[in-house]
Amino acid sequence: MIHRFELKGRWTGGRNSQGTIKMDALDSDVSIPESMDGPGVGTNPDEMLLGAASTCYLITLAAILESSRVQFDSIELNSVAHVETDKGIPTFKEIIHDPTIIGLHSYEQTDAKIQRIFAKAESSCMISRAIEGNVKVTVK
Repeated sequence: MIHRFELKGRWTGGRNSQGTIKMDALDSDVSIPESMDGPGVGTNPDEMLLGAASTCYLITLAAILESSRVQFDSIELNSVAHVETDKGIPTFKEIIHDPTIIGLHSYEQTDAKIQRIFAKAESSCMISRAIEGNVKVTVK
């Protein structure tokens, strides 16, 4: 089965202008971030890639925990991206996920098993697989 996603975008002006993107639940202004000498309006590709990788990891982790019969209240995730600029060319280098399980009810679960689940979620995530070989993704 193939799932189709469609985005409509519009950009006006040059590099330091801004645009919009729209699709289903996503509707945002976009521009280059201030940290990269842009106007910093709305979101940007770096935030969106980090957001895609993080939400994919979070959903995949929840699904694997559920299939492993690990009961919990919630998952908190802090993700950080590192983008390196060399000679004016930005390159997305690394994403680091730092998940925390809140309210773990399955006390027989060992830290080692939870760590294996954390790693399995990263390797199973569709976005992690899509960027594999280009962006390093690690889990703390």
